[in-house]
Amino acid sequence: MASQNIIFREKDVPDIREYDVYVKNGGYEALKKALSVKPSEVIDVVKAANLRGRGGAGFPTGVKWSFIPQTEPVKYVVVNADESETGTFKDRQILENNPHQLIEGAMIAAWAIQATAVYVYLRGEFWDVAHELDKHIEEAVAGGFVGDNVLGSGWSCMVYTHLGAGAYICGEESALLESLEGKLGMPRVRPPFPANKGGGLYAEPTVINNVETLTNVPWIITNGADAYRAIGTEQSPGTKIFCLSGQVNKPGNYEAALGGITFRQLIFDEAYGGGIPGGKQIKAILPSGGSGPIIPATDEVLDTPLTYEDLQKLNSILGSASIIVMDETVDITWVAAKVTKFFRHESCGKCTPCREGTYWLDKVLDRIMSGQGKPTDVDLIDNIAKNMQGFTLCALGDFAANPIIHTIKNFPDDFKAHLTADSAVMPTEPARPARRGAAAAASGAD
Repeated sequence: MASQNIIFREKDVPDIREYDVYVKNGGYEALKKALSVKPSEVIDVVKAANLRGRGGAGFPTGVKWSFIPQTEPVKYVVVNADESETGTFKDRQILENNPHQLIEGAMIAAWAIQATAVYVYLRGEFWDVAHELDKHIEEAVAGGFVGDNVLGSGWSCMVYTHLGAGAYICGEESALLESLEGKLGMPRVRPPFPANKGGGLYAEPTVINNVETLTNVPWIITNGADAYRAIGTEQSPGTKIFCLSGQVNKPGNYEAALGGITFRQLIFDEAYGGGIPGGKQIKAILPSGGSGPIIPATDEVLDTPLTYEDLQKLNSILGSASIIVMDETVDITWVAAKVTKFFRHESCGKCTPCREGTYWLDKVLDRIMSGQGKPTDVDLIDNIAKNMQGFTLCALGDFAANPIIHTIKNFPDDFKAHLTADSAVMPTEPARPARRGAAAAASGAD
């Protein structure tokens, strides 16, 4: 099952991106099947499949759909194609190579909640992808699968594309909605939540799902919940796209069953990453781009199955599975400094802890990297980071704190090498308890 391609069907069916090829190979049959049953039955199937959101938070998709009040006359589906996380490049491949499966999945979601429109929000750099997607949407309209009176059902729903401006924060669902409405992309105060009246797009109940999440849906409707749960693990069913980058011989996107492979297999097997260039030793892994806690590449870590639950056991998160590999030559303090600069640049500035925290983390890390740092500076940035966690409107503050807290914890010697004093005492206790963990903070994501 590990080699089954639910998402990357272009590997099995050449030119699946083309409308005629997609339809010839079962395309839009799942939508026909969904339209033949009640919307609530579609939600029940996705619930039973336990499809978890692939955008980062891993929240159950069917449960998310069930939050939408059916009594409201206007509802929306928003596809999160912002793809801003460092090291993540899966959604673009889906949009370029299997766009109709995404459109079909979005339309099934729209039927399930009885939405009146679907909006695909793409990051600004995806302008070429957006133009092509518009053409594919027109093909689906011509086929009767999108638009007025879909397949004679009496239900109408159009799909629109919208380009953002390349801001990382707009990957957070409430900031995405603000941007989609033409406002400054900043997170909203919640409640109300997007699923509720007043909290969604144009104040109407809204479901926001990631590209990869929705692309799974047609397969689930066609084959059933049990077939989907037969792939992967009980808590992490289905396949997942792993974005592998960094110091590996064969970086790229790899689809595999969740739990079907370990870090070691993904990084070293010839079918996947093919090992470390130059035969160097692996040192560390960022399992979810810059936002997740960094982990040392011990044997225990390398032999960990790639699932949501197993990454939690390592005190990290799978997130969107943007796995960045670092070999023995990499200075982890430099990594923390680079990631911190990214989050400082991408902070929207709405929350004081995030705005001020990322600024001061960056300033103090610059001092450490220049050779002017002291042991107290390590204490200082650890204290700043721990006072950011759980005190911001969205998860960006937590994500920005992770590179500091976990590099200090897991790679203290890399910090000591930059300090001017003879010894450096690494902090072990948080300055104050966080109000919520990273996983809870990420609940705004898919």
